[in-house]
Amino acid sequence: MIVEIVILAMIAAFLGLRLYAVLGRRAEHEEETLMGHLPRAADPRQPATERAGDQGAARVVDAGSVMDRALVGVPTGAHRALREIAAADRRFTPAAFVEGAKAAYGMILEAFWKGDKETLNHLCDDDVYASFAAAIDAREAAGETVENRLIRINEAEITSADYDSPMARITVRFAGDIAALTKDKDGNMIAGSLDDAVESQDVWTFSRKVTAMRPDWLLDETDQG
Repeated sequence: MIVEIVILAMIAAFLGLRLYAVLGRRAEHEEETLMGHLPRAADPRQPATERAGDQGAARVVDAGSVMDRALVGVPTGAHRALREIAAADRRFTPAAFVEGAKAAYGMILEAFWKGDKETLNHLCDDDVYASFAAAIDAREAAGETVENRLIRINEAEITSADYDSPMARITVRFAGDIAALTKDKDGNMIAGSLDDAVESQDVWTFSRKVTAMRPDWLLDETDQG
């Protein structure tokens, strides 16, 4: 009888150790998993903005620093509006906007030269589109064609910005080299040359309703620099 009790006790102890081993590892794993999702305790040696309790403040400071760097070289008068646009549209950055403006500049010029009204209608507001369309119609009525090429964009910089919620407007000055050639209805060259690029400066203003789902900016004003 005593032997049986000892044997049962040994078996129970063995099962207990096995159970502890399984649950122990699981508990440790769960603790590690939970610790991975929980903020760490604040370290008094760290600056306040780096502590877990001030993570939101740290992010704000970091965002402000990023915007400060992004505004280097932009006229001071445009800073406030650009900050307001960025606050209203978290996808907006001045650098990304300028890259998009450069792409739009090339696409709009190319569409105008080819007489592609459909593309112009997608990239311009009604007034600018009407001006481009009228110029295309006049060119076609005269039987003229153009074979222009945008060789390169040398500069593209924001010169001013305005934000009147929800409308944002940003003006960009472009400096580029364009080779221009105009032919008459018989195919004879009447102006320009594709061998010599001419420096061109344009000041274009783009606008967008920041509350709109589409991220597209439209050209709503053109001028020469």
